[in-house]
Amino acid sequence: MSGHGDPIPMTSRPSGPLKGEANVPGDKSISHRSLILGAMAVGETRITGLLEGQDVLDTAKAMAAFGADVERLGEGEWRVHGVGVGGFAEPDQVIDCGNSGTGVRLIMGAAATSPIAVTYTGDASLNKRPMARVTDPLALFGTQTVGRSGGRLPMTLVGADEPVPVRYVVPVPSAQVKSAVLLAALNVPGETVVIEQEATRDHTERMLAGFGAEISTEVTDEGRVITLKGQPELKPQDIIVPRDPSSAAFPVCAALIVPGSDVLVPNIGLNPTRAGLYFTLQDMGADLTFENMREEGGEPVADLRARYSPDMKGIEVPPERAASMIDEYPILSCVAANATGQTVMRGVKELRVKESDRIDAMATGLRANGVEVEDGPDWWIVTGKGPGTVPGGGLCESHLDHRIAMSFLCLGMAAQKPVKVDDAGPIATSFPIFEPLMARLGAQIVRDNH
Repeated sequence: MSGHGDPIPMTSRPSGPLKGEANVPGDKSISHRSLILGAMAVGETRITGLLEGQDVLDTAKAMAAFGADVERLGEGEWRVHGVGVGGFAEPDQVIDCGNSGTGVRLIMGAAATSPIAVTYTGDASLNKRPMARVTDPLALFGTQTVGRSGGRLPMTLVGADEPVPVRYVVPVPSAQVKSAVLLAALNVPGETVVIEQEATRDHTERMLAGFGAEISTEVTDEGRVITLKGQPELKPQDIIVPRDPSSAAFPVCAALIVPGSDVLVPNIGLNPTRAGLYFTLQDMGADLTFENMREEGGEPVADLRARYSPDMKGIEVPPERAASMIDEYPILSCVAANATGQTVMRGVKELRVKESDRIDAMATGLRANGVEVEDGPDWWIVTGKGPGTVPGGGLCESHLDHRIAMSFLCLGMAAQKPVKVDDAGPIATSFPIFEPLMARLGAQIVRDNH
């Protein structure tokens, strides 16, 4: 069952060339943070290009529950009148974050140092995911937590009455953990220091600086040392959200493996902590070009052109690139199945605890479609036999995971036989226009009759 109602099974058939412009939704990471920081600022923040997927809408509802005035003005156009740092009111209801691990972890951080009790829950997938990685560092500020065994939702956090600044070394590369600690630190007197041994996406640091927080980053022998001075008055902003590089990955990768394709994806955010997939595809020999490079709202942006690339070769993906492309390994594995040789992906243990166990989900589905896959605790290897060689014909389980569903639907566009997905309903959490957008490019994706 989908966490979003009845299952929506879909079938993807071999497609003719994909052609045209793919206007993918706004960046999910920046959309979440725009709403949260807007709610913590004093005055009115205007947001253009907000991703209106269910994950982000759940965050908007949560900010309203904390007392911010949140209003949708039109498509992708929102205003948030914030309550200031430390101004969150105790919500009357449970905060339901649906499918969003990013949403719940960032919101927990933002509320952790206000003296309020908040209960969080989510859908069946989110309620299986580990929250201790965030609640453990939040406890250092003085936050108390009561939840289910294994640190799982539903869970109540009682915010710290007199929070103290902390110095925290992030144990695993996670932008969500780092961001939760930084958001908690906003309402703490003194300086909080977060140390990352491996760099992760830095939207939170960039946006905090944009909202007027005193934040600095220094690279030392310990890693990236981020220092935030607490209790600033955040200033409202006008934010233009760039388009999501993780969503762009699907039309881009589909174009690379479907013969004759030529797809332009405009206005993609190319923050270096997010763009690892595109460098990896270029290393494999993909015909991928960045046009009209520019900067918007402190973030690098470009138009991406992807053309059919029959000469791609399997490579060993540098493990240090994992943090900058962690959400893109599922779709990369579908490209790898159409390349020649082995694509080796290591240092990806984080994939075991995403919306699903993504290594297992992709390995199982690829094998069901005739692709050779080996996998271990934090690695997997896909052996490709060249363009057009994926037999297809298999049924894949999405495990309530939007990226798994979209990856297999892209695989079917270049396979010899159609590929079925048991439930594509969760795609709405991050990419609600996936079906019509891919159809306009020429993809043959149909909803199966129940």
